This record gives sequence, structure tokens and C-alpha cells, in this order.
Amino acid sequence: MTTDGEDPAPAVDFDSLREAIADAHGDLSKRLKLIADFVLRDPSSVAFRTAATLAEEIGVAPSAIVRFAQHFGYSGFSEMQAVFRAQLQASSTPYQQRIRDLAKSGAARDTAEMTDRFVEAGIASLRALRQGAPVERVEAAARMLAEARIVHVMAHKRTFTAATYLAYNLSRLEVPTNLLDGSGGTLDQQMAMVSPEDTFVAFSFNPSAEETVRTFERARATGARTIAITDLARAPFIHADCWFQLSEASVDGFRSLNATISLALILAIRAGTLCAELRSDNED
Repeated sequence: MTTDGEDPAPAVDFDSLREAIADAHGDLSKRLKLIADFVLRDPSSVAFRTAATLAEEIGVAPSAIVRFAQHFGYSGFSEMQAVFRAQLQASSTPYQQRIRDLAKSGAARDTAEMTDRFVEAGIASLRALRQGAPVERVEAAARMLAEARIVHVMAHKRTFTAATYLAYNLSRLEVPTNLLDGSGGTLDQQMAMVSPEDTFVAFSFNPSAEETVRTFERARATGARTIAITDLARAPFIHADCWFQLSEASVDGFRSLNATISLALILAIRAGTLCAELRSDNED
């Protein structure tokens, strides 16, 4: 609700709705937060499921799904669902549908079927990358990397692979880089290196590791520029100077890092190119 008691105008496109949900997340009730997390993490499910089936998977009552839609100005779930359907149709509907069709056949038990499902999931994730990483945002993030005194890269758990890949490629391309791995309990000492002239990159997928949240907020407080790569639009990562929300398709609950690894490589290559140009300009 708005401060004057009037219902908010509903968002007419997915990007606006996603931002509205992210901004309101901290003020939502516990049940509505569960719904917010799910719809931001898996918008394709919202596009094609009924309110009843969504409620069952999330663990709330169907009426909570309706209340969630109404909270953001829609008359009911169907009106909100139309926004999710329009987004899916504009991006990767054919591949998403093929994944759902494969899933209906039951849990894969033979190698061929499992391979097909992961290939289709990978294709869907990479197609969705075009939506989650628009060219202008990639360019802005790459410039932040290239102009930094040092790039600090942070991640935990399964996104650590992508962080390592970004740091590795940046270093190969002569972009000064520091991987914050916290080995031997040295994370606080490593964070002491972060300065306002630096850029801090955080990879964080739900549920976010406490260390990643803490170091991200510390980097922001230091004055460093920040880049966040996440699968869920929520604080504190939506407050980064530049942030990306990626959707990695799942197969029987297993999610790969196809889009995340690809974005890391794209950022590294573009940042390396810009950094080389800056060095050349300084030498002239």
C-alpha cells in the first residue's frame, strides 16, 4: 500500500515488477517473503502454474498467493501472472517448455535422458543471460573492473567456482585482482586491502552466505564500487553500483553455472580489453 492509503499502480512489465518486489522485500510478512523469493528465483514457474500448485510448492495457502499479487496492485494472481508470461514469451519460452516436457517424463535414470535434460537446461540458462545481462550493464561493469586499482572478488559455496574463474581470467588479462577466499581464517585481513579506489565483486545465490553479505556491506561502507551477481533480487545486493540477476535452469533440483560462468568470462574479456586501452592511453 502507498503512504496515503491508495493501492499502488501495478507494474506492467517484469523488470518493474521485479524492482518493486525487491524494494518491498524487507517490509513483507514472513509468508509473503517466501513467495517473493520463489517468484524472483523461478519466474517461469509463476508463468505457467496455478495459484494452488505454486502455494503447495512454496508451503503457503493459496490465499497468500492472491494477497501477494494484491499487495503489488493487481486484482488477483491471474493479472500478475500475465506479466510473468509476457516476460517468458519474450525470452526463452521454447527451451523452458522443453525442459518442463522432459521433467514430466519422471526422474531421469539413463545417461541419455539426463544428458538431454542438462543440455536443454544449459541452453535455457544461456538464453536467459541475454535478459539478465544487457549490453549496457555489462559495459558499465567491465569499465568498473578496468578502472579499479584492484578488483576484489568474493563468493562462497557453489558460486566460488565462478568467482575463481573471473579472478583467474582477469589476472591473465593483467587486471589487478584479489580473490577473497578467506583461507586460514584470513578474510578480515584480506578485506583490509579494499579501498575506495577498488571494485568489489560479489557472487551470491540464495541462500546467501553470511560472509558474502558481510563483506559486501563492508566494501560499500569503505567506498569501493560494487558489482553483484545473484539469482535473487534482494538486499543488500540490489544496492550495488551494478548488479545482475541470473536464472540458472535446474534439473531435478540440480543447478549448473552455465550463465554465471559465461558472464564471468564476458566481463573479464571486456575488462581486459578496456584496461589495455587505458594503459595505452597513459603511455601516449
